[in-house]
Amino acid sequence: MTEAPLKTLSDLVSDAHARIQAAHEHINPVVEVRQGMRDSGIPADVISIDCLRTQRRITLVLHDQQPGTVLYQFVTREEEVSGDFKQIDVTALSSDTLFDWMQDYFG
Repeated sequence: MTEAPLKTLSDLVSDAHARIQAAHEHINPVVEVRQGMRDSGIPADVISIDCLRTQRRITLVLHDQQPGTVLYQFVTREEEVSGDFKQIDVTALSSDTLFDWMQDYFG
């Protein structure tokens, strides 16, 4: 996979993250971009958005076998990532959507 989808998704997450911090002081998500799955032979990149206060996590996955699609999951930080991912077209995902997800799930 090229860097473009990951860069686009990272930019959307960064924008939503800045907006959520400005709008909701009690929600201070921690964002992590992980490309280490590739080292294990899994052709995917992961962005996790954690809320330490609520111990909740939003996981976003860009998988090479599903180009143009973002797999996502709402879990707690203790839960292992499972196969129960929802999907959204990368072009349909916006910083507004990510902001709403963080506000609703972490709030």
